Amino acid sequence: MTTPTKLAPTPVIDETARLLTEHYVFPEIAEQLTGLLRRRLTEGAYDVDDTEELARLVTTDLQSVNGDRHLRLKHHAAPVSTKRGAATLDAMRRDFDTSLGGAPRVQLLDGGVAVVELAPMLFPLEWAAEPLSAALTLASRAQALIVDLRANRGGDPDTVAFVCSYLLDERTHLNTMHWRDGERSEQSWSLPYVPGARFGGSKPLYVLTSDSTFSAAEELAYDLQQLGRAVVVGEPTRGGAHPCQGWTLHPHLEVTVPLGRAINPVSGTNWEGTGVRPDIPCAAADALDHTHALALARLAA
Repeated sequence: MTTPTKLAPTPVIDETARLLTEHYVFPEIAEQLTGLLRRRLTEGAYDVDDTEELARLVTTDLQSVNGDRHLRLKHHAAPVSTKRGAATLDAMRRDFDTSLGGAPRVQLLDGGVAVVELAPMLFPLEWAAEPLSAALTLASRAQALIVDLRANRGGDPDTVAFVCSYLLDERTHLNTMHWRDGERSEQSWSLPYVPGARFGGSKPLYVLTSDSTFSAAEELAYDLQQLGRAVVVGEPTRGGAHPCQGWTLHPHLEVTVPLGRAINPVSGTNWEGTGVRPDIPCAAADALDHTHALALARLAA
């Protein structure tokens, strides 16, 4: 068990306020939040015994204005590097090594229906391309495919585009990121070529979601849903659409600040705050069995 680490809150709040002011995608909200943080600091709200409790309190305040779930102060039980983003990267690498590269399950169900589970994250593409290509190529011969994102908490937008490329026939515009300065945008497209074999854009495709599905995993479900390519089955997702960057403020604390916002070319909006709404709502625990039955009925028809 890790011994709680106590610290003076002022340096953490000061640096969090600075990063919000310099980087948060919504400058007006950043101004409100920095005022809130400094007021709460003056009131003694952050005079707590350990870093974990400080992270919880600050995160609650950071998300109190516009509910941005990517905006948070994260506690890490083990000390992390001060290099930008290193805390998140170290944790991701551990998860990658213990999850078969983010594709822990590939299974053929009765009736020619395949399941590919992508969890716990959509890892950086330079890591994940090989295992994801292997999993999706193996499933490409199925008559119908279920992509299970119920335990996926997010990841890399480039990996979203990579996965979509196996599920479409043609190069397709998926998403556009608009950055804080308002002058830059970055489009995301599926790839014209993939290693291995595509499942393609015509056979039945289903995506499973839960109330734990978050961030890039939500983008994957949302992109395919908006294109009319997949039927989403399960629970509404958590609702985090803003790409973010992490900064280590203390050996056990990392602040993550969203730098941009995603806009889907079909809907003209995103899933921020609302989550991805399933086409067929059901309890996450029942979603796989329910979707298998749907796929078999569709194939029989």
